[in-house]
Amino acid sequence: MAAKTGRCTPSEHAASRRQFLGASAASGLTAFAAGSGALANEVSNRGKRVILLWLAGGASQFETFDPKPGAPAEVRGPFKPVSTRVPGMQISEMLPKTAAQADKFSIVRSVYHTSAAVHDTGHQLMQTGRAFTGGVEHPHMGCVLSHVKGAREGTPGHVLLPRPIGKTGGNQPHGQSAGYLGRAQDPFILNADPGSPAFKVPDLTTPEFLDSVRLQRRKTLRESVESQLLKLDQSAAGRQVDESFEQARRLMESRSTREAFDLGKEPDSVRDRYGRTRFGQSCLLARRLVERGVRFVTVNMFETVFDEVTWDIHGSRPFTDITEMARLVAPSFDQGYSALLEDLHQRGMLSRTMVAAMGEFGRTPKINPAGGRDHHPGVWSILMAGSTIQPGRVVGASDELGYAPKTRPANPQEVIATIYKALGIPIHHELAGPQGRPVPITDHSIQPINELF
Repeated sequence: MAAKTGRCTPSEHAASRRQFLGASAASGLTAFAAGSGALANEVSNRGKRVILLWLAGGASQFETFDPKPGAPAEVRGPFKPVSTRVPGMQISEMLPKTAAQADKFSIVRSVYHTSAAVHDTGHQLMQTGRAFTGGVEHPHMGCVLSHVKGAREGTPGHVLLPRPIGKTGGNQPHGQSAGYLGRAQDPFILNADPGSPAFKVPDLTTPEFLDSVRLQRRKTLRESVESQLLKLDQSAAGRQVDESFEQARRLMESRSTREAFDLGKEPDSVRDRYGRTRFGQSCLLARRLVERGVRFVTVNMFETVFDEVTWDIHGSRPFTDITEMARLVAPSFDQGYSALLEDLHQRGMLSRTMVAAMGEFGRTPKINPAGGRDHHPGVWSILMAGSTIQPGRVVGASDELGYAPKTRPANPQEVIATIYKALGIPIHHELAGPQGRPVPITDHSIQPINELF
């Protein structure tokens, strides 16, 4: 079960025509199309929602949800465990507010994968269940949900906050698109910082700031550009561009959707509870969106690992070490995550809203000479709460040094199958993949982590 460890290095991503066709997604003009109607009628638990808190960078299991107080100093690190509201469950002292909400979530301490120890690979595996191989980009589970159940009228099926993941050292996709399902199932991307005092939602300012004449002018210009694109490609790709534009236009015209993004309607006390940070306000915005019918919201805590202090604690610059992460990153997560769980619970929404907090891998057991930990997909921890997930449980365990699973190993497909099961989606449902061949959303040999239910 052990996996390779490694460090990330900056790299540029080559531009492609597909990226050009996806430019509307980057500007917030992405789709919220209806999905497979036949299956949607068969799916139970129609009211279920998901908020995925994506901890890009790879949070250390030792400094978060799987402390090792009995391990040698170079393994256990500088922080002590703290008791939680659940008897026998301990997490890092860096997360006191999360500890106070432990009766609302469960921990899986035995997640692992055996693929390359690079961010992009982990992003793909943990959000799609599959690696990026043979040029095939598999769909994010939020896009699958949107495809299967469809979007509610006037709301996106899947929203990504605040921005998509950028450079993380590799050259692969990050698993946050609809992949082979087509651009019509891509998430709506906010592309703005909800924590900024000047925050406003791009492309959602009509009709107050974009009258019908200007909107028609934009449409005419778009049609002119598209006509040139379609000369190159008259196939489904071109039709998807047109469909995405029309769907985005309807979204822009939806008053309820614009209001969902308006954080100014929240009392200052609520906004303060979440924390006036990018992550905290994104968590609050996620609550507002699922409250108004959005089926799936992905919150990227970070967009990259290079330009700010993140979970990627290699120690040496341009990265950070354990103590700096403890001072800046952990408190932001602690406040935003705990506030989200408490808020959903108080509003009676937690029973129909699954909240998953996870990243692409864990960190090496031994602290390196720079005071950090390197990449380690051999074992790490994730949190799951809400919906049909039973709270207060610890599933699986890592070994004494936090190097590999000791009991109940759980791979990425099992994690994703667990989310699908909580939503009532058949975990082996087949999608029309490349060239129309059927692709199950999880392999037929895969089962959910049933200990969570």
